[in-house]
Amino acid sequence: MAIQPLAYRMRPRSIDEVVGQSHLVGKDKIIYRMVKARQLSSMILYGPPGIGKTSIASAIAGSTKYAFRTLNAVTNNKKDMEIVAAEAKMSGTVILLLDEVHRLDKAKQDFLLPHLESGAIILIGATTSNPYIAINPAIRSRTQIFELKPLSVDDIILTLDRALSDKERGLGEYQVAIEKAAKTHFATASNGDVRSALNALELAVISTEPDADGQIQVTLEIAEECLQKKSLAHDKDGDAHYDVLSAFQKSVRGSDVNAALHYMGRLIEAGDLVSISRRLLVMAYEDVGLASPQAGARTLAAVQTAEKVGFPEARIPLANAVIELCLSPKSNSAITAIDAALGDIRQGLSGEVPDHLRDGHYSGAKKLGRAEGYQYPHNFENAWVDQQYLPDRLLGKEYYTPKTTGKFEQALATVYENIAENKRKK
Repeated sequence: MAIQPLAYRMRPRSIDEVVGQSHLVGKDKIIYRMVKARQLSSMILYGPPGIGKTSIASAIAGSTKYAFRTLNAVTNNKKDMEIVAAEAKMSGTVILLLDEVHRLDKAKQDFLLPHLESGAIILIGATTSNPYIAINPAIRSRTQIFELKPLSVDDIILTLDRALSDKERGLGEYQVAIEKAAKTHFATASNGDVRSALNALELAVISTEPDADGQIQVTLEIAEECLQKKSLAHDKDGDAHYDVLSAFQKSVRGSDVNAALHYMGRLIEAGDLVSISRRLLVMAYEDVGLASPQAGARTLAAVQTAEKVGFPEARIPLANAVIELCLSPKSNSAITAIDAALGDIRQGLSGEVPDHLRDGHYSGAKKLGRAEGYQYPHNFENAWVDQQYLPDRLLGKEYYTPKTTGKFEQALATVYENIAENKRKK
């Protein structure tokens, strides 16, 4: 019988063993509360591969002691689902992890729906696709949707340490001496994919001959080979990865095409498509912003193309995007504006919504004075009328300061200034 991979063996046995996803499974968070109260409902877990969707499902089953079955919406047929339903009828409740749930066809869906309604099957659907777009509304309306995030470097290092010390399921039976740089590389180069990190660690340990003292020495070079990704630099603290990302964004912000291409080249050589894609999209809106809004849409298209074709061809759309972002006019007015607004809110500067702006679409709203006196802008010339929108405490506050580095924002600035001038005249 084949030995199961380390990532499979190290799946958490209870909700308390789950690493990461603290916004969902941390103490007193939604999934943790559901498990502890044994009040489970069907759910969809979505996010990138290898970040814990199956682990959370397994942990839920382990904590509740319900039967746990795993199927795939593509490869398993309706007959397989009928077997799970029969088991649920006999045992009371079965937790069904359904991978690629967005690929569920109508026949399988129609079979599952009544079992979800009755609670006989607790569905945990796993998908890398946005469920609000990819999943049928009939399934979506019967499930709670939770987005999972890539694990942090610290989360992955914690998981690796657990695997190295666990003699029952992990690698604790081996005498392993792992360089700090190697462990950091497993954690950073896997880009939040803990499954990839664990399986690469196992390969490194099992395929390395012990030294004269019986120790298995896992070096950075071995880690690179087993993960099939090069380290950005052989520094012991692993800071180079973040230094390159920082230099990449600052080069684009500073409109230095050659430097930006250099730093992106280092990220490409490390196979870090996830970090490149995320950083390009952030720069398109943080640094270019309203100076050239179309750059954001084109960057997204380039990133999606890169993700579809993969390396080495992905370097081509990525290069297109970074060159455009470098040479586009720059404006940070949007991020500055929202951060200023958030700053006031977090300091308690908010106030009551003016009565004329409140919802008036319910019985009794008129008696409370809700929506009374509201003026519908489309009934006025240029679709604008002077009336109060900010709460009383914030009257006169201005968060947005236009920049004129690009033609689009120049046009916005003109409208903004005209509105301000009309208010002054009133």
